[in-house]
Amino acid sequence: MSYRFLTLLSIFHLMLTVSAYCSRARQRLLPLTVNGLTSLAAIAPVSSDEVIRRNNALTRNTGGLRRLPVVKAPNELIDRARKDAYRVKTDKELKNTRNRAKKHGAETLNALSQGLCLPLRDLVNGYKSEWRRLHPFERVVADLTARARQKKDGLTLNTLLDEIHEARKMVLDSSKDWISKVKEAETAREAGEFMEEGIESMTVLFRELAAPPVLGILELQRSLRSAPTVALDTPAVVLVGAPNVGKSSIVRAISSADPEVNNYPFTTRGMTLGHVEVFWSNTEAIAKAVVPDAKRKLGAVAEEVVLGKYAFSQLCQVMDSPGLLVRPDEERNEMEALTLAAMQHLPTAVMYVMDLSGEAGDKCSSIADQLQLRREVRQRFPRRPWIDVVSKIDLGTTDGSLEELEEILDGSPYIRLSIHEGVGVAELRTAVLRMLGEVRVVLDAMSAVHMPSGR
Repeated sequence: MSYRFLTLLSIFHLMLTVSAYCSRARQRLLPLTVNGLTSLAAIAPVSSDEVIRRNNALTRNTGGLRRLPVVKAPNELIDRARKDAYRVKTDKELKNTRNRAKKHGAETLNALSQGLCLPLRDLVNGYKSEWRRLHPFERVVADLTARARQKKDGLTLNTLLDEIHEARKMVLDSSKDWISKVKEAETAREAGEFMEEGIESMTVLFRELAAPPVLGILELQRSLRSAPTVALDTPAVVLVGAPNVGKSSIVRAISSADPEVNNYPFTTRGMTLGHVEVFWSNTEAIAKAVVPDAKRKLGAVAEEVVLGKYAFSQLCQVMDSPGLLVRPDEERNEMEALTLAAMQHLPTAVMYVMDLSGEAGDKCSSIADQLQLRREVRQRFPRRPWIDVVSKIDLGTTDGSLEELEEILDGSPYIRLSIHEGVGVAELRTAVLRMLGEVRVVLDAMSAVHMPSGR
């Protein structure tokens, strides 16, 4: 009797768990056909806190900008160096007062020199070393941040590092001169006076030569360390197109949770980042770019998720990018360069978004410009998983624009989309899942190549 009761209780508990999961997640199942195989994706809404938690837990991400050497404020460096210098004790074993004062003065000045110069050396060497180790995408972010700062005062990162290096050499040379004066002092009193003069002289020199570039690096570092971390092992779809074609609305429509905004230090315009969680039944499904069985019903799939039937799930990304314009790379602004860098260096598929209604509202978003931009971007990234989307289809299209697009696409499919009327949304989600699966296959292959041998 007790055993049957416990069994019934367990079943009841499982039913409650599955019911709560379905209610809480509001899970949607989307049919997906790849290579003639029909499959199903379970996309579960993810809270913002959960997104943050999972992103923080990722170890395979950029994050190099946060590994840059910590820069201390100039006043803090000076205060610490002077305190260390004044902690140098007099050698009481020396009986000769003059020799004792000369030794104490020389050691004090040397301690001050070390306290001022070693942090400068470590800063320069550390920055150059970590800069070389940055992921290519982060290097672009860092360069764009430095470029924006350069517009402020004309100083590049290399200029600041060179100035710090030269300031360090000047302080070192000054310390050697003052130590020589102390050692050549004829009296203990003169040795003490030279020591105090040397301390003040080196402090002033540091403030004049080293403090300004250190403050510049400190300001740059605050910006760099605030840059978002990007997961390098997470499939993503980046939305690309001219300004005001509806990319942000698409991100909100297909994301499983409220999108967040990734703010970059060189602009007030952020990148909108949405998330979808895709459940794969097994690793074989990933290899074929498919997801769970399409014939399973909502409750059954939810139960299988709870019971751990799916091998794993992954939080994938959908990124809105700032608008691109038809112009040479050297004329692009920082946000355009960031968009191109995301496509070039991150594990992304591309959704090219067009508004052919003639009402994009930007003189640089004409239909001719959008179609020309599409040609250029596709030629630049011919091997990326790709889908073309004509948004705002409820507003209509200008005469001949669809025909011109179809001529460019040469038989390749495109999606007619209206977020307002819900037209094409399900088809778009299916395409997004397919592309995420394709990117995942590439990531798995790269991981296998770089995995250390167990031999």
